Amino acid sequence: MSKIKTRTFDAANYLNTEEDAAAYLDAAMADGDPALLAAALGDIARARGMTQLAKDTGLSRESLYKSLSGERAPSSETLFKVINAMGFKLSVVPAAAR
Repeated sequence: MSKIKTRTFDAANYLNTEEDAAAYLDAAMADGDPALLAAALGDIARARGMTQLAKDTGLSRESLYKSLSGERAPSSETLFKVINAMGFKLSVVPAAAR
């Protein structure tokens, strides 16, 4: 019997368009977990290239990898720098009636 080879799932491999990335980020934000938001931004950054994001934000690649790992919630300053550098715009809408 042959062995089946598998790979760990990596969302960065499937974020091919701006629409994909925006939908992924929107879903992460809907969860309300800052660490999940950071991880989603990290996946998008890896899909696009972390080096360019580092240049655009003025942060080091190492700092970005740590901040966007999903292991912790990064500072709001870092989140805003990353979101703006990625070309996304945050908006606020009323939550659905409870």
